[in-house]
Amino acid sequence: MTTRDLDGRRALVTGGAGDIGRSVVERLVARGAEVTVLDRAAPADLRVDLADARAVEAIADVVRTDAFDILVQCAAVVRLGRLVESGPDDWDLMYAVNQRAPMVLTQAALPGMVERGWGRVVLIGSDSARAGAGGESAYAATKAALLGFARSAAREVARAGVTVNVVCPGPIDTAMTRAAMADRPQTLERLVRAIPVGRLGAADEVAAAVDWLVAPSAGFVTGQAVSVSGGMTMQ
Repeated sequence: MTTRDLDGRRALVTGGAGDIGRSVVERLVARGAEVTVLDRAAPADLRVDLADARAVEAIADVVRTDAFDILVQCAAVVRLGRLVESGPDDWDLMYAVNQRAPMVLTQAALPGMVERGWGRVVLIGSDSARAGAGGESAYAATKAALLGFARSAAREVARAGVTVNVVCPGPIDTAMTRAAMADRPQTLERLVRAIPVGRLGAADEVAAAVDWLVAPSAGFVTGQAVSVSGGMTMQ
């Protein structure tokens, strides 16, 4: 039975039109939260390209004034390729969306959460940031930055009743994964064989971890990286 323990709470979900984001939104709504969806694609309440620094600053102004209690950041881009074959254009795009935008929006949300004495920030990272992955050097770097950011921010706001955590998905069956692997079917097959549970994860399995971390009952969990990887990494 789903409890309505988030009644009266306001949530912002970036990347809320994607596979993981939609599952997060559905779970938050089921628990009573009022959810605003931010995405560059429809359907979204706020349509914005997080690669655009000016657009991010405009959204940050909204976050500062709209009293969001929960911030879940799912938006991301990935450009696969060996490091020696990649370049700064792809690096800069992934940095802007995967690292800079989450930092700006978190910075905007935290003062209000601290003032109200309650808040939940969940960043969607990646298991490649924890274990490394061939062809994902730049992507993993942007996601690894979120781990240090979250742990440091968590220390700054913990006594105010605000938690900051990271969920690190492993290989998940999403549109982004399918697009990235479209011309690498053998790579995808090898990847699945390497997963101890023997399959790709589902978007809702990632959302379930987010669901736990935003709960009022998870107030003693902060500064953590929760792996949802089918056993690809174990710690």
